[in-house]
Amino acid sequence: MSQADKPRFRKITVIVLDSVGIGELPDAPSFGDAGAHTLGHIIERVPSIKIPHMQRLGLANITNLGAVKGVEQPTGIFGKMAEISAGKDTMTGHWELMGLHITTPFNTFPEGFPAELIQQFEEATGRKVLCNKPASGTDVLVQYGEEQMKTGAWIVYTSADSVFQLAAHEEVIPLDELYRACEIARKLTLVEPYTLGRVIARPYIGAPGHFTRTSNRHDYAVKPPSPTVMNALHDGGKDVIAVGKINDIFTGEGVSATYPTKSNQHGIEITIDQMGQSFEGLLFTNLVDFDSLYGHRRDPEGYAKALEQFDLAVPALLERTGPDDLLIITADHGNDPIHAGTDHTREYVPLLIYSPSLAPGRSLGIRETYADLGATIADNFDVARPLIGTSFLQQL
Repeated sequence: MSQADKPRFRKITVIVLDSVGIGELPDAPSFGDAGAHTLGHIIERVPSIKIPHMQRLGLANITNLGAVKGVEQPTGIFGKMAEISAGKDTMTGHWELMGLHITTPFNTFPEGFPAELIQQFEEATGRKVLCNKPASGTDVLVQYGEEQMKTGAWIVYTSADSVFQLAAHEEVIPLDELYRACEIARKLTLVEPYTLGRVIARPYIGAPGHFTRTSNRHDYAVKPPSPTVMNALHDGGKDVIAVGKINDIFTGEGVSATYPTKSNQHGIEITIDQMGQSFEGLLFTNLVDFDSLYGHRRDPEGYAKALEQFDLAVPALLERTGPDDLLIITADHGNDPIHAGTDHTREYVPLLIYSPSLAPGRSLGIRETYADLGATIADNFDVARPLIGTSFLQQL
């Protein structure tokens, strides 16, 4: 590659703050999400929140965030992106970020899974099923954990999301057997009338009254329906480094290296380390605790603390972003902890962009689709563009 053909940015780091939405989309009422505003409601509930580094990047310049005020001279470039796909789940959001338009939503089972599916699963795994209803991952352990230990049955539960979750005590059912059972569930739910987005292994340990989920979670997702920008990068000889559950969300498609994580903090540490490595391409991180530990559990105070924890890492992320690098902080959907229910919420997602080589303080406005991010990455590395999305590379 000649000097003239080199990409404008050698490394692009994208950090997805899972579920950190920034206000309802125009179609939010049709999803039952009128009035949702993840960031706004957290700040309203916890006005003492301290996120100065994201604030300086321009977070509160995107929209009114109450006690967190906009700054006169942001150090980053800022905006927000709308979702056009038919869903508000993790996979749909990430897939749209990488250039896919998902027009058919995944199935959900608000009354639990059909008896026929449970029977097939029990016969295939040789164990009975407990629960089979939408539930919190911690609540099901309180309600069914002791019985699961005594009977050796599976705890099967779902949520408002398109997911089949399978919990088992690690000392009762070995991890290998749990993972095999998840693979069975995955095969059973790949097609109609089930067609689920994800199957998730949810192992736990401890004694009754003191159960805790372990870091041995594993996601079994559906393969993206068509190639994404990650495939284009990989095919073009670029690196695609996945941190957190990115590899699971894309079933390894287009991924050249993957680093699972145990927590937000672990994901931040791996991301900072990888930013210092020599590569050319995309470093793609998902920080899931915002969603799984605080959004779904409707815990605005815990969510605020998680945002503060991430904010403390922002200076290190900026320091690792060289003049030939680009840092993008965004999200994949909302999960307003003040909103009714425990589901994701249909929201815009923030867009914070930084490089020491860029003139800061500018707004990219409202982007029509999350896929503008993928289009920008493809444009930068001169690989096949996605079918949707408009690059904002020339606006940087």
